[in-house]
Amino acid sequence: MTLVVCRQITTFLLILVVASCSQDEVFPETYYQCAGTIIDNNSEDNPKSASYKKLTSDIVKLGVPGMMLSVHDGQNGYWSGSSGFADLATGVELQACNLTRVGSTVKTFTAVSILLLQEDGLLDIDDLITNYLSEEEIIGLKNANQSTIRHLLQHSSGIYNYIQNAQFQTASLNDLLKTWQPDELLDYARRKDPYFAPGTDVLYSNTNYVLLGMVIDNVTGKPFYEFFNDRIFGPLDLSFTQFAAIDPVPDGIIRGYIDFYSNLNLINATYYSGWDYFTADGGLISNAYDLNVFLTNLFSGQILSESSMSELMSWQAPKEQDGEGFRTHYGLGIFRIETDHGPAYLHSGDAIGYFASMAYFPRQGVTITWAANGNYGKLDEYTQSKEAMEKIFQAVLD
Repeated sequence: MTLVVCRQITTFLLILVVASCSQDEVFPETYYQCAGTIIDNNSEDNPKSASYKKLTSDIVKLGVPGMMLSVHDGQNGYWSGSSGFADLATGVELQACNLTRVGSTVKTFTAVSILLLQEDGLLDIDDLITNYLSEEEIIGLKNANQSTIRHLLQHSSGIYNYIQNAQFQTASLNDLLKTWQPDELLDYARRKDPYFAPGTDVLYSNTNYVLLGMVIDNVTGKPFYEFFNDRIFGPLDLSFTQFAAIDPVPDGIIRGYIDFYSNLNLINATYYSGWDYFTADGGLISNAYDLNVFLTNLFSGQILSESSMSELMSWQAPKEQDGEGFRTHYGLGIFRIETDHGPAYLHSGDAIGYFASMAYFPRQGVTITWAANGNYGKLDEYTQSKEAMEKIFQAVLD
């Protein structure tokens, strides 16, 4: 595994090559020193500690720059560990307490926030979103006028996913350092045909969660990520978790890499995640431990009421299933997948150069979360494919 060597490719991707061929910044090892410690980590006493360490080490040996893993069960508490590197250029080893990008895992936080607002009596998820968003905010978004908050939460609105717009993909590649605002992203979904009528099917669309962030903004009168901090990050003491809008590339965040050529010659992509810095469909900075604390508390009933949890886990199956992936049902900001070890409640997330996933197994009462500072190409096979996930689940649950 080596850092990328420049080569000639199409003009369309020239900006990517120019950015990647500049010399990596060099930081002292102290730059990656954690701001805090994982105080309840039971790693050394956990009877499966050696197995967990071998799992992360084996995945890193395949070519993944670094991987962090956190496991919680009722008998042994939390285990957190890591293998590989926080920075390939300097060889600084990855620590379980390091900061990383965790992408769309934030959608579960967004859904929980909406349900908390419903508990506060400030909204009803079966209300039309037009009750909370202005005509100017949703103009040109087909299906928006007929969609409820629940439709957005469950990806059952049918509203077009802005990320699928080829013009957006081109614009993003042509300016990988651009910081996007919500209205700029929504422009790529406006006047696009919907996938289906609201409530008739489910299909993942980031546009839904951009709109949900705006709902939180309008209902609370403050940015959605401040609500996250007040009602989730703070009460759960998620000391390693913050939203990118506060500090898009905070000191100490591990370097992120992409396998653009599918040959494990990795490009440093640490600064290439600017489209979700201000939207509730991505942009979360955390680590595997804090994700585990969040998900464990969620499914042990420490965040939402029993009725809200029932809403969260109101499942809808898509009319068509991906034959290569897990059989999946859509909840509100969470998915239920069918694995070799039974059902799991899961959400994963990509940012450019980063991947994270969190899964709770209700039969076993076990939470598994992991994060890697690399994605795309061959790297995805090792951390986020169905086979990779089953390998992780097997190592923890068998």
